[in-house]
Amino acid sequence: MTRRVFLGLLAVYFGLPLLAALLYSVATRWTDTPLPDGYTLSHWINVFAKPDVVGALGRSLLLSAVVVVIEIVLVVPAAYWSVVHNPRIGSMIQTIAVIPFAIPWVVVGAGIQLVTKSLAPQLFGTFWLLAASTAAIAFPFMYRAVESSLLAAGAVQLSEAAATCGASPMRTLVKVIVPAIRGGVVSGALLVIATAMNEFALAKILTGVSFETLPLWSARQFVSRTLGDPNALAVVTIFTFGLLFALSALVVWLGRGRVSASMGGNTIS
Repeated sequence: MTRRVFLGLLAVYFGLPLLAALLYSVATRWTDTPLPDGYTLSHWINVFAKPDVVGALGRSLLLSAVVVVIEIVLVVPAAYWSVVHNPRIGSMIQTIAVIPFAIPWVVVGAGIQLVTKSLAPQLFGTFWLLAASTAAIAFPFMYRAVESSLLAAGAVQLSEAAATCGASPMRTLVKVIVPAIRGGVVSGALLVIATAMNEFALAKILTGVSFETLPLWSARQFVSRTLGDPNALAVVTIFTFGLLFALSALVVWLGRGRVSASMGGNTIS
């Protein structure tokens, strides 16, 4: 009983703001009544006809895609080497993975800004600096997901078996390890996408209006009293939540499929 009450309160706590945003995104007018005076889909139609919204969404998706590629290319081999070939560096990587949580991202952005202006001023304000910085703060999410998958899949035993068959470390990683940890890579990629899609501090400090992402557009709508469109802001909020929720559901569905297939294979054997 207590658990149900707690879960119910938790659902209300998280669900009411989303419900309010959803109602506001389809409200014609909402004054002093518990529910809107009327409903319309014109806000949804109009918001994605605005060039600034479409541009901000495209830039956020591009940033997310590039950051995911960076994470996969760098983190998967590093985690594999740490777990299989050199476990002693695992503690050092774990310490590095804590840094983005221990230091506020505003401080990280300010530090990157100062260093870049001194050493590589041509990179300041560019998309690639923002992508590299976002990949740095999203590194722990991908690393922990990949590391957990490597341990659960028995990467050490798989690597030893592949080496016995004459496979090189790179071939083992590509042909044996990556298929075995695909679920962890996808889960980590989802967390990276959520981080990149919602990152505000780094984008504000490093690029600003020169590369306006969706969070920067939302902030501009929120603070502007003359140009702001609260209905459009509600639409973008619900759209972003729905996109990330759909990606999460897809990951869960794929994970269940892999588990079912694995159980079926074990039963047959």
